[in-house]
Amino acid sequence: MNPIRSRSARVIVVAAAAGSLALTGCSKDSGKDAKDESKSQKDAASQSKPVVYGEAAASNGPAAEVPGAKPGGTINIYTQSDLSHMDPGQIYVSDAGQFANLVHRKLTNYQEDDKGNLTVVGDIATDAGKSSNGGKTWTYTLKDGIKDEDGNAITSADVRHTFERQYSKVIFDGPSFVQTWLSGSDYRKALPDGPYKGKHLPDSVLSTPDEKTIVFNFDKPRPDLPQALSMAGYAIVPEKADTKEKYDKAPKALGPYKIAEYKSGKSLKLVKNTNWDPKTDSVRHQYVDGYDFTTTIDQPSQTKRLIADQGEAKNAMQFTDSVDPAQTSSVIRDASVNKRTIKGYQPYVWQMSFNLDRLKDKKVRDAITYAIPNQSMIQADGGKYGGELAGGLFAPTLPGYDATYDPFGKLKKPNGDPAKAKALLKEAGVAKGTKLTYAYSNTPRGQKQMVIIKDALAKIGFDVQAKEIDRATFYEQIGKVDNGFDLYMTGWGQDWASQSTVVTPVYDGTLVADGQPNYSHINDSKVNSLIQEALVLEPEAAAKKWEEAHKRIVEEINPAAPVYYSKQLQLFGSNIGGARYSTNSSYIDINRLYLKKP
Repeated sequence: MNPIRSRSARVIVVAAAAGSLALTGCSKDSGKDAKDESKSQKDAASQSKPVVYGEAAASNGPAAEVPGAKPGGTINIYTQSDLSHMDPGQIYVSDAGQFANLVHRKLTNYQEDDKGNLTVVGDIATDAGKSSNGGKTWTYTLKDGIKDEDGNAITSADVRHTFERQYSKVIFDGPSFVQTWLSGSDYRKALPDGPYKGKHLPDSVLSTPDEKTIVFNFDKPRPDLPQALSMAGYAIVPEKADTKEKYDKAPKALGPYKIAEYKSGKSLKLVKNTNWDPKTDSVRHQYVDGYDFTTTIDQPSQTKRLIADQGEAKNAMQFTDSVDPAQTSSVIRDASVNKRTIKGYQPYVWQMSFNLDRLKDKKVRDAITYAIPNQSMIQADGGKYGGELAGGLFAPTLPGYDATYDPFGKLKKPNGDPAKAKALLKEAGVAKGTKLTYAYSNTPRGQKQMVIIKDALAKIGFDVQAKEIDRATFYEQIGKVDNGFDLYMTGWGQDWASQSTVVTPVYDGTLVADGQPNYSHINDSKVNSLIQEALVLEPEAAAKKWEEAHKRIVEEINPAAPVYYSKQLQLFGSNIGGARYSTNSSYIDINRLYLKKP
């Protein structure tokens, strides 16, 4: 592991980035896991450390060399379905976010050292940003030499276009932090057609005084902006290349790799982007010649191939899928295989989201929560290598995480409390045989957990109608306000280590809309008020306010039953070098890979 070279930086209190939506998918453990468990705890601690905002020196490329790295060869990527999106504006799911690390670039990015510590640096910008006006104004200057794959220079007009297009209906699946900070919760009304009919946001909100400068103006301090801008959803879309809806299938690259061939539902081929200049990039490398994605390999087959480590599998890796739960013990017990894994916490909390438009009685929601056999759900996702019991909706990767918080008594009764659930249903007057529609993703994990949920709820009197949804469109389908489902498992993780990036997007009632992650449609006036109060407070005071909101959400409303905190276990071939767990992505660090024998 290489230490990151010394760089100039300033410390800010808000902490590290992670992911957003979980699409992840390990059997009984061998008992030889003490070291693995402590490593996960250590990784979680790294993720909640204060982040560092880098100055210009930290943002200069090239990235520090990976010891032993060699150029050449192609890495094979195993994944079980198509990427959810390739248009940056639509990216808010983990698989597409990992893809974005290879292809797209943003104003800012995260630089990670060998201990998992993160520094926010300028990506196409010269630094992490310069704030003024009490933190309400942020100014970014573009680096020289930033081009798209066709050799076109990227200017401030392209950056402005990137943000303005997110106001249009063309974009419906990406993050909305920056838009709402600039224009409020009804931000689309400020520019309903985006930039496509020649209109722009006023310069008082977003201005480009020259070709190299972008200025964001907010109505209140936004100290988190450098972290928000590091999200894949805010990667640059060149104005001249924007094909609106079609851009999702053929985006233009600014990163080290570009799309050479895409066969929907089958494969994706990335090759070197010759217009990427390593001197402008302090994070990424371009060691291999390309990446070949096969998007039809299910989780069990991925694991079998990588355990066998024969032929092309030596150059292969899992992308955002995990080791098949049924084969975890085979991976962990074989030292030669186990050394080809990465392990660590993910920022995701798996929760059973209730559609409050349909399940309006809190007693019913509480009954289902008590009935869920959390431990069985974890076992379907790999036992202690897949996750651990969740008491609340804040993950161990968040600052101030309370391991004792457990209002539904899951630590004492990890496989549920059917008796209490039945009593609550009786109080609510729910008749035996009442139908519930449960939507689930057609991943191996999703299918196994569907059986567990259907059985558990049948035992307390429900007739569960299971509705299978394709993995690639799962969040898009349940993200519709009128989705027709009563409940569904969702995985949410912070976008950076602040409670604001959990409570605000998922439980703010002013953000109930198609494509938004308020999957339960919770709209509680007190929670909404607490959110607005917390957003303007300094971190220490804000943390207390976020915890107040958290307890009201979990205990007094219960829009989503906490099920388990997610962990990651991924496997890669023996010829892949530079593989490590990434604090930033919670997956294999895609930015530093090479082939030992190209």
